[in-house]
Formats: sequence, C-alpha cells, structure tokens
Amino acid sequence: MQPLSDSSNPLTMAFPAELASDAEAVLAVMPDSRLQPHTSFSVAVDGQQVLIPGRLYNDEPPTDAVASLSSRQRQLLHCLYSRHCDGVVRQRHLEKVVGSTDPWVVPFVMQLVGEYVLEILVVICDELRDLATPGTCGHHAYGQFIVDNPAFFARTQRRVVSYWSCYYRDTYASFRGYPGCTILDLLRSAASDRAGHPWPNLTPAGAREDGYC
Repeated sequence: MQPLSDSSNPLTMAFPAELASDAEAVLAVMPDSRLQPHTSFSVAVDGQQVLIPGRLYNDEPPTDAVASLSSRQRQLLHCLYSRHCDGVVRQRHLEKVVGSTDPWVVPFVMQLVGEYVLEILVVICDELRDLATPGTCGHHAYGQFIVDNPAFFARTQRRVVSYWSCYYRDTYASFRGYPGCTILDLLRSAASDRAGHPWPNLTPAGAREDGYC
C-alpha cells in the first residue's frame, strides 16, 4: 500500500495522490478553519492510504467560488464538507455525492453510516438500495472498499447498533426497522459477493430479532 502523500495541508491527504492538484484547488477556495480538523481516520482507497478528517470546522465557501471549480473539484469539496461539524451542512453536501461510485467518495459516505444523524441515514439508505443488485457499480465499489477495510467496517457495524440503542430505541423498537440496519444489510451483501463468502454480521442477535441487545 502506498504511504500518505507529503503535503503542507493535511486535507489533501483525504484523497488518492492523483487527485492532489484538484484537492489543492478546492482548499484554495475554502475559508480558513476556525479550529484544526478533529481526529482523522485512515482507510485504503484503490491501494492507497488516505487520511480523512473526523470533523471539519471551515465555513462554506461563497457560491461563486464553488462555481469556479471543475465538476471533479466540486465533488471533492462536497466530500470534505460531509465531515463538517454541523449536521445540516454534512447532509447538504452528502446529497451532492452520495450517488457517486467513485472510490474516493465511498469512505466519506461509509463514515456517515456509522454516525448518529437519522436524516443522513435515511438519505444514504434511499440512495444505496441498488447495492443489493450484483453487477452494479455501487455493489462493486462498496463491496471492494469493505474487503479492503474490514476493521473499519467492523467498527461501523458496532457504531450503528450503539447509536440506535442510545438514541433511537423509542422510535424504532426493533433494530430491524432502523435505517442503519437496512444499510448494513446492503453493505454486507456487497461485501459478501466481493469476498466470495458471507461477511460477518456484528449486530447482536437479539437486536436483529426483537430490537434488544
């Protein structure tokens, strides 16, 4: 696996090296951050290690600055702002890229699966339903990402259950009815086909059947 690229701005390391010039163009229009990015996480994308910010604290750039970017650069911008500290901002930018199957977009969507904003989970669940269909681009892209990052997906499964248990038991008495559960089923299906064997289901058996861990 290739190491992280050397850059003066760590946010360029959120994408594969071949996108460095596009990432730099995006960073040039982003306002300065109020705080340092919080707790980055590392995943493999197309055989390269990337470092994605846990949270971003930059204000959104002006509309005309965004319009000056290429379509690929706008995609990278939306990916970065899906890590914003404001959940409404995260959702707005997620909606711009969640339909993409480009491999560098996948980890940004996957990270949001393991977070706590229900409205974001609903957006992802609605958009990723074709993951259940073998041969689709999404089925391949998400399946490959999980195969390449099994520990990351294991943590994501556990986080989905934890957030349901902590915040959403009153709304979804059964884990089976929770949108996060549906997304995990879709992701495991894609990973199973890509790996050639059933992917481990780390949701508690009690939660799968009656909603109680």
